[in-house]
Amino acid sequence: MGQGILLSSAADIDFMVHGVFSYELFGQTVWITTTHVCVLIVMLVIIGFCIAANRAVKHASEVPGTFQNVVELVVEMLDNMVGGVMGKYAVNFRNYIGTIFIFILISNISGLFGLRPPTADYGVTFALGIMTFVTIHFNKFKHQKVKGVIKGLCDPWPIWAPINVIGDVAVPISLSLRLFANILSGVVMMALVYGLLSKIAYIWPGALHVYFDLFSGAIQTYVFCMLTMTYITDACTTE
Repeated sequence: MGQGILLSSAADIDFMVHGVFSYELFGQTVWITTTHVCVLIVMLVIIGFCIAANRAVKHASEVPGTFQNVVELVVEMLDNMVGGVMGKYAVNFRNYIGTIFIFILISNISGLFGLRPPTADYGVTFALGIMTFVTIHFNKFKHQKVKGVIKGLCDPWPIWAPINVIGDVAVPISLSLRLFANILSGVVMMALVYGLLSKIAYIWPGALHVYFDLFSGAIQTYVFCMLTMTYITDACTTE
């Protein structure tokens, strides 16, 4: 707990990623950091919810209970979001978009429960950006073929090809930096509040948590997934 996994009102709080413990692997020292621990906690929460949701659906009743209603509402909202943006391609990507949406959202709002949000670590957001980048270009070559990809790079003139390449490479960087910077800024602000105003930081910081962790976290989740869906849909379009 003293390694920064949990946020508290202690005066020595900071917003850095810390090593929890290390081990030797092939002659190299590998560190398990607070980010790894927080990602594991988030994953366990999501897995637990999925197991409970699966059991609720398998034993669904004609008069659904509260939890079953919540599960159906979440699935319906995600399906509608993906379907509204991706159209006919939604059926192929709703599982992927739904998964990253839930992971990013839970990671972003984990600060409400004292965790350091995993998305405040660029190693996490960059990995999400790379996943989206690979998905985009896999589908671009699948649907547009090599000829279509080359034609797109040379649009409107061949001289623009280097600029278009830079634009493609910038996609995972811009996606990951936007998410990382917005979440980290909230972590820094809350660390400053608790570190500098620890003697009077009672009750009122809750409003800041609602904004930085809940509101901003939900907005950034939506933005990341919306851009991901837009890029993938554009890659699948052959017209």
